[in-house]
Amino acid sequence: MGDSLEDLPALDGHVRFDDAARARAADDFGHLVRHRPLAVLEPGSVDDVAVMVRYCHERGIPVAPRGQGHATGGQAQAPQGIVIDMGTLCGVEVGDDHAVVEAGALWSGLLRATLRRGRTPPVFTDYLELSVGGTLAAGGVGGAAHRYGAQVDNVTELEVVTGTGERTTCSNTRRADLFDAVLSGLGQCAIITRATVRLLPAPTAVRYYRLLYPSLAALTADQRTVVRDGRFDHVEGQVDAGEPLYQLEVATFAKAPDDAGLLGDLAYERGSERIEDLPYADFLDRLAESVELLESLGEWACPHPWLNVFLPGTATDAFVTSALADLTPADLGLSGVILLYPLRRSLLRTPLLRVPDEELIFLFTLLRTSSPGAADPAAMVAANRAVYELVQAIGGTQYPVGTIPTTPAAWRRHYGPQWPRLAAAKHRYDPAGILTPGHHVFGS
Repeated sequence: MGDSLEDLPALDGHVRFDDAARARAADDFGHLVRHRPLAVLEPGSVDDVAVMVRYCHERGIPVAPRGQGHATGGQAQAPQGIVIDMGTLCGVEVGDDHAVVEAGALWSGLLRATLRRGRTPPVFTDYLELSVGGTLAAGGVGGAAHRYGAQVDNVTELEVVTGTGERTTCSNTRRADLFDAVLSGLGQCAIITRATVRLLPAPTAVRYYRLLYPSLAALTADQRTVVRDGRFDHVEGQVDAGEPLYQLEVATFAKAPDDAGLLGDLAYERGSERIEDLPYADFLDRLAESVELLESLGEWACPHPWLNVFLPGTATDAFVTSALADLTPADLGLSGVILLYPLRRSLLRTPLLRVPDEELIFLFTLLRTSSPGAADPAAMVAANRAVYELVQAIGGTQYPVGTIPTTPAAWRRHYGPQWPRLAAAKHRYDPAGILTPGHHVFGS
């Protein structure tokens, strides 16, 4: 296959044409879409990224960055193109109030580096083994987002390589149009190579509460309460549709938490509470044991047709109740999970992270797994599409990390008033239209 790529430029790293590298780049966590690239670049430097993108720009060859391959619908694949394995670019430099981190670094690695200085990024996703560049291209939502916004809202500067191969720096005050087009921009205008991330003093310990509720309405009512008054540093909801079971997961980083004061007015089922004190790092990495179990059971290798959508707060209870009413265990899969994160729109300041036009919103996720005996993956994907159409009808949006087939016309609707700005940035910074084709934002 190397014959299809002629006159490759000199590089610090390596271009791989072997079947193993190309097969890996043609798969992701979704295990649903498989498009082999012509080759995989393992860059030895950021300059390699710029040189290779310039080469691809001149020849009209698709190119896509790949972090940990945790996409669920082929978003980081490049059919008949080049995939850049960003994992070789993983440097971290930590200061007092910020960290400069290369895009291929994992959030777990960034956390270890910042904790050595007693610092932490404000927001983490539940799963830490994701690349910094990958989550910043989408948004990065977690249990602390109700207080600090998404991960993209805590970035002060980016180094990127545009679709013409230009290596440049951007921020709110320098090439702001590019900065706004890259954060939550799905890799359409530039590839993130480094990010400057805001840091806060790191807590040493966490008190972690898990509370059960008699109904969805009771759960979301308390989520609204604790988000508005800010009593907790972490807020997340989980639903077990089979039981049914409704759980609120909250945590405080306060040094001497008052359990009675924090929980006394909440409407959880008394006696159901589980309270645990954990080191901060252990709390953030609390999914590690579950992931290890899923890997041992083979569930991690099953298809994952995920649905992730933002709902207006006023419509959330009715919408989620309706969505769950006909959901069977087979529709979710053995290890499927349903989550509800309450968020404040005023803190989600990144223009391309599209959310409903209400102050209180919810991220609703159906993390489906097509386990043995579960629904067919294609049926799950079709169900996602049907749910998404209902989401749009109530003023909701998708969080584009899942598996929802989306056409260019649908993307225009998704971005709404931001579409002209994104389209202009695409024309300016990726005029050949080679970057990250797997999202199909601007066509196949």
